[in-house]
Amino acid sequence: MVCVCVLTLARNVCAEVGMIFRGIWALRRRYCTGPLLLLGIAFGLFYHTVTIDRDRTEFKSSHRDQRNKSAVFDYKLLLKNPERLISLLEASQTDRFVYHSKRSCVGKAIILTGQHAPTDTEVQLYQRVLQQQGYRVDQARYAETSASLRQDRRDGRDWSILICLKGSEKSCLRKINFAHPQHQQMVNIIPAFAGVFLDMGGVCRFLTDSQLSGVTLPIRPSACAFSTSPQEGTPNVAEDEWRRPITFSHSDTQSMNATINVYVLVTSATPLTAFVHRTALVKPHLDKTSYTTELQVFFRERLGPVLSHKVIEHMNRIISDILKAALLTTKDSSSSSRCQRCFQLMTFSFHYNSSLDPVVVKLQTDLHFDGMKDPHFDGQIAKEYMLEDVLKLLFPGCSSDAEEPSLQFRSKEENQNQKYGDCEGPNGLCLPPDEMHLLQQFNQHLKRPGPFQLLYPTCPLPDDPQHDLIQTESLSALDYGWRPALMALLQELSLYYTRKHQTESLDDPKSLEASDPLSRKGRCVDPHLRQLYTDPPMVLMPAFNAREKEYRAEVPFDVITIRIRPEAVSPHCHIHLDEHRGPRMANYPVGLGNSRINILVMDESEAEPIVMTIYTLYIYRESRPSLPMFEEYVMCSFMQDCGLVVRPDQPCGLELIPGTRSSEEAQASPRPCLSGDEPGRWVVPCLSCSDNRTCDWREVAWQPDSCYHPLLDQPQLQTCMMGRKVLFIGDSTNRGMMFYLMERVNTTLEDWDKAHDTIVYHNLNQGRTIASYSYYPQFWLPKAQRPTFQRALQQLLERSRPLENSPQTVLVTGGVQWLNLNHLRTIKQVLEREGLEKIMVVVKSLGMGFHLPVDGIRSLPLNGVQELYNVNKNILESAKHLGYEVIDTLSITMGRYREFLQGRCACHFHEVYKLPFPTASSQSKLKILSVGGESRNPASEQTGPQEHEEPPSQPDVSYHVKGPVNAVYSEILLSRICVNHAVKGTIH
Repeated sequence: MVCVCVLTLARNVCAEVGMIFRGIWALRRRYCTGPLLLLGIAFGLFYHTVTIDRDRTEFKSSHRDQRNKSAVFDYKLLLKNPERLISLLEASQTDRFVYHSKRSCVGKAIILTGQHAPTDTEVQLYQRVLQQQGYRVDQARYAETSASLRQDRRDGRDWSILICLKGSEKSCLRKINFAHPQHQQMVNIIPAFAGVFLDMGGVCRFLTDSQLSGVTLPIRPSACAFSTSPQEGTPNVAEDEWRRPITFSHSDTQSMNATINVYVLVTSATPLTAFVHRTALVKPHLDKTSYTTELQVFFRERLGPVLSHKVIEHMNRIISDILKAALLTTKDSSSSSRCQRCFQLMTFSFHYNSSLDPVVVKLQTDLHFDGMKDPHFDGQIAKEYMLEDVLKLLFPGCSSDAEEPSLQFRSKEENQNQKYGDCEGPNGLCLPPDEMHLLQQFNQHLKRPGPFQLLYPTCPLPDDPQHDLIQTESLSALDYGWRPALMALLQELSLYYTRKHQTESLDDPKSLEASDPLSRKGRCVDPHLRQLYTDPPMVLMPAFNAREKEYRAEVPFDVITIRIRPEAVSPHCHIHLDEHRGPRMANYPVGLGNSRINILVMDESEAEPIVMTIYTLYIYRESRPSLPMFEEYVMCSFMQDCGLVVRPDQPCGLELIPGTRSSEEAQASPRPCLSGDEPGRWVVPCLSCSDNRTCDWREVAWQPDSCYHPLLDQPQLQTCMMGRKVLFIGDSTNRGMMFYLMERVNTTLEDWDKAHDTIVYHNLNQGRTIASYSYYPQFWLPKAQRPTFQRALQQLLERSRPLENSPQTVLVTGGVQWLNLNHLRTIKQVLEREGLEKIMVVVKSLGMGFHLPVDGIRSLPLNGVQELYNVNKNILESAKHLGYEVIDTLSITMGRYREFLQGRCACHFHEVYKLPFPTASSQSKLKILSVGGESRNPASEQTGPQEHEEPPSQPDVSYHVKGPVNAVYSEILLSRICVNHAVKGTIH
């Protein structure tokens, strides 16, 4: 039909032009010259062309007006029938929503870290939440350094969500300005908000705009200042002027004196659409810490149901007015078109007093949970919950199982967009594609709001001159074309869903709980972890999944404690660490090598708790960073670590040993030590004593200041130990020395047990040496049931008889920090009574331990650790006065207190582990600086036979005692037991 109309029109034009031409030709003969004739022809053609174009324009304009009238008619009908509107939106959205919801998860989520390090808690939090929602996460510092953003593959559709953390905002805005995000791509910055909430000399920037002159908002001018605390200051005169009398009355309004953080999600700037989260952070006036709660619950408990509803409405209205006022001051009205699905998280801090008229004292364009009792875990957990809620609202169809959609979906969506642009869609609204997307998005948000509540737009409010001023100005400045109709449709949707949710109780947790009889009884029906939080953050391998039960993580040498807080999926499930009565959250010391933490998910609804699920976390702590020793080095020494100064009167850290520059080595005294408590220090080769990272820590050795401790090779040790009985009484550190002795004497350790009572070993030195052990103190027993030291010693003597009253019988006593002068007097009394006063007694002094803040055990403060040195000194002097041998383990361990191994006390410097196969020699490399500055390894000097008579039943496994610090003071023990053999032997 269009072709027929065009041909008819052309034929009529030609006929008319021909008639005019014939008339002019006839006049030519009488009056016209040649130029005049041509001018006339040109004029005639121009006239008819203009006439035809005008007619055609009028025809189209009339047709468009008629169609627009029809659209307006449909729009008015839809306002009266919101169900029809929702039906049209969902019908038109089906294909596009399926495409984008699947597409959003198969693309990438990019985190721009800005000023944050990749290991910062903030970065790890976003990464964990995004991964759990099904995204593949990439990290970059800025948009310009992101490979995914630079390549911009597939026409810029390779990523789905862009998170811009602090320091990367400008880079994000440049990306949005130069490469408009697609409809399925989201960015956590709204360009229209860029700069309006900045601090301008103590005043929020948007408040300085002339367009807001005469408008008084309930916000402190300095609310945008970064350094201002929400609790600081008092309202000024302008704030008091805004506080007009409100029809609130309540007898107990004093309980409302508090600061409340409200969390807002803005999903669109033009037109404004925003939601508020039901969770708030409350800090009562007299409290030092904040806590999270539900806004409605907080107000209802203090004000009752009616008044609390008015207070919340009043608060929401203030937030809406501030947002609209800020948007009114934006200069770039086209910013919204650059990022249709940009969103912004905001924190509004309200200060309430007894008048119930709040003032915004702090406004931040991010989520902030400051002032909580446990700011790291509580704030992190609250923020993670909220971020998950945000992603579920923005991407309700996101799934990790989503697949790449076919081209059919993409072409179908593009065709639909074209139809909507030409007003040929099934909706009949004649809205541009951008506005159709906004309506569809808003409908989805209202349909499944989750823990969010609509903030704006809401149904029209009662008359308010101030509110009308902001509303009118914002519409005139920001709305265009179909904006009034769009705003009307948004308000109609909000009104419809508000009424619907008020009449339904689908989101009421009480109804859900009532529908589940097991939950109603408090049963743990879903015994899984929701998340495993650690401080400092650890990278779990594999990534956390509630169905995965074992995880591994690595931490560097400097990390000596880790704080762990598992969170269960169900509030009815109880978490305990390591044991049935263990804590829910704990601070753990992380020893060198491997550590294991068990996480028990328990059902405690019955009288007898039941372990439902066990998660296991294996943590590997790296050894101290070390550089290989080069030809040019210096010898450095240290007595104590600067991280824990035990002796304030002595220097800490590395110091240069005079006369050891270049390739020279430290020279030890040729005199053997006369006691096991000779003053000494650790020595280590380094490139520079000012940087401990340049040292070869594999070569660190203990060096007494004016003597040396002889090292015995195995034949000497076996000869020395022949016919001896060595009795050990003490804790696990004492037991570690015993196992080291057994391995040195036997070459291998074939029997090992964490004995906590009395045990005797007969299979030493081909049956010619006996070792026995008694654990003391038995701290796990009730205090009234614990054996006394005297009783434990007598039991050990009885189990070890017959005993010879000579140095052939050796008693080794001591532990971490339980030994005192009373124990020394008890030893003397018992030995004299038993006729064993001539045996050799070796006192192991105190050691480092219990210096870390660990839950469940005692922890010494710094002054308590420093006091240990004086106590230790008294023990050593008293023991020597009684004629006993001593070993100063405190001086040896305090310089290397970070190198503890497994154990919550941070006091174990040994660990026994099973070798992968039996071996004839499992002695590790030991470094004690001997005469002439030579570092000796006793295992490398074995001159006797490697095999000996087998015990009656040889086990199939061998064990090894590792720990270089334990090896040092254990070798000093051997040198003191065999002092006569060592001095007369081949080792000088």
